[in-house]
Amino acid sequence: MLNDLRSAAWHGADIILEQVSPESRGIYRFILELHRACDGNWQQFVDQALITDEDLEHLLNYAATFLSNIGNYYGSGDSKFIPALSKKSIRRLASYSAKLDALLAPILEPLYALPPYGLGYPGRSTMSAYYPGSVPIQVSEISAVSQELQRRSIYPENTRIRKTIEGDLAVYEVLQASVEVGTIEEFMLTGTKESVKVCRGDHAAALRDICHSLNEALRYADNDCHKLYLSQYIKSFESGDLNMYRESLKNWTKHKSPVIEDIFGFVEPYRDPYGIRAEFEGLVAIKDVEATRVVARLVETSDTFIRRLPWCGQDLNDNNGKGPFERSLFEPPDFTCIQALAYCSTIIFPGINLPNYNDLRQDYGFKNVIITNRMLAESSEDLPCPFVDESELRQYQSHRYAAYYTWVVLHELLGHGTSRLLCETSPGQFNFDVGSPPLSPLTNKPVLSWYKYGQTWTSQFEDLSTTVDECRAELVGAYLMDDKELLALFGYTDESEITAADVTYNLYMQQGTDGLRGLADFNKDSGKWGQAHARAHFAVMKFLLRQGNGCLTIDCDTAAGRLTVRIDRTKMYTDGKAALGQMLLKLHVYRCTADAKACREFYEDLSLVDGEFLKWHEIVCALQDSPNGFSVSPTHHCMATTSY
Repeated sequence: MLNDLRSAAWHGADIILEQVSPESRGIYRFILELHRACDGNWQQFVDQALITDEDLEHLLNYAATFLSNIGNYYGSGDSKFIPALSKKSIRRLASYSAKLDALLAPILEPLYALPPYGLGYPGRSTMSAYYPGSVPIQVSEISAVSQELQRRSIYPENTRIRKTIEGDLAVYEVLQASVEVGTIEEFMLTGTKESVKVCRGDHAAALRDICHSLNEALRYADNDCHKLYLSQYIKSFESGDLNMYRESLKNWTKHKSPVIEDIFGFVEPYRDPYGIRAEFEGLVAIKDVEATRVVARLVETSDTFIRRLPWCGQDLNDNNGKGPFERSLFEPPDFTCIQALAYCSTIIFPGINLPNYNDLRQDYGFKNVIITNRMLAESSEDLPCPFVDESELRQYQSHRYAAYYTWVVLHELLGHGTSRLLCETSPGQFNFDVGSPPLSPLTNKPVLSWYKYGQTWTSQFEDLSTTVDECRAELVGAYLMDDKELLALFGYTDESEITAADVTYNLYMQQGTDGLRGLADFNKDSGKWGQAHARAHFAVMKFLLRQGNGCLTIDCDTAAGRLTVRIDRTKMYTDGKAALGQMLLKLHVYRCTADAKACREFYEDLSLVDGEFLKWHEIVCALQDSPNGFSVSPTHHCMATTSY
């Protein structure tokens, strides 16, 4: 079964390549043919005088970066990378065989082309394969089509939109990922003469291969629940029906603490500039029993720490002390530490909290997984830390994993696992007293907004939804990282080798270093952010600089090109904690009440890179080598490659 599941996961690479750029699949085939042609003996290209040793190093660096990111744009940051070897050298390399020459021809120009410099709405400097085709599409058109799909209860996660022209009118083809092929629905765009066609069959070949492998795995599923959700995966991928996929998630959530974990589907919308279309991913892993036993202690006591979050009140009669913006019952989720065997994704996340559909989370619960071999790879003490003073470096590196691991666990369990969205659950029915709405802790007045029937978190917050969600989850973890009772569950006390205070201090240091590193994902020319987490880290750092009363400061030595994070230990538990709580409370209330306007004003200001931050951006980019690269090989070893 494991081999079949891993095969299904890696077949997903063909989908991802098509979601990244038009040329990515061709580049992938060219790299694989190079490997086949030399039978893995890359040196023979040098021995035959096709390229130099330096060219070969550039080639292998590009190939490794491409394969790690499953495309020619960084998974973290979304900026395009091009080969360091010249076009002349790569042409000589392709002359090795007629097949290589034929594979290179259609990709040579886009391989090196700048612009586009990164992913984003289609334009002069950015592109998006979620909106393919030669006819330019405007943001307003993407929004109009997306809203029309929402009105018709067509989920967007497994779609792309291609604009064409028939006569003098626009036609919007909604390309739905499925094995089945054909136009299934056609309708007019509200208020226009333009039409929308929902066309099945996007990524059909790859999904057919995935379904074949899943069908093979289905024969060996370990119980009825596993069989059920695997069969629902298959039905969804065959038909393109995301209602069936939602059913699979309900049953996946019920599959508690399995020995073998598997996740497939169009999951995360980070790379869609509009923020609702999702990239495919496949994960297959085995349970890490000992690590799971440790986090189970936190899961069992979660309610205690939820009541310490800033939106929870002191009145135990008010939702058992949790207030109106938290669910009355925290159903302890399945929380498992796993070792990844196959992880096909442009970003190898250290932790995952699914499903992403908030109605499913509130009604059926969710599952957390921590990918321990991914976390260990990034925690290496050999990774450089340019924003830490030399005098603190050794201690910072030795304590970093303890703080990082704890932060990720809290991020996944209590960050993504808390909050109650105020909703109209069906026409005229609400999950709160609409006649007497709860008081907002931000204004001390009744809330004025909530999710209308059919509205969702992503539909209302659009491009901000993923980064604000990640920012809020990061803040929950950070806010609780000074709680000695909580840290004791992980073995950190006043007497342990790494003390509770050490973990808290390192957490604040990481908020500074992560905020600075995040600047590398900001595009100064377009004014746009790449990866959602990077924008979140910068926003948190900026808020701490503004409101932390000196808890966090950054020393900038422009002449030396150096930025150094400083933390005042005496202010972590007071000013630092208060600042984190203030920012967290705002994002939480905006999220619970669907107040996208206020959230946008607040968050866009915090993530604006201007003034002194532009100088910092230059320094960070000058220090940058390349983002971390991670690979999960067939022997399930997860390895970090490069970093800055």
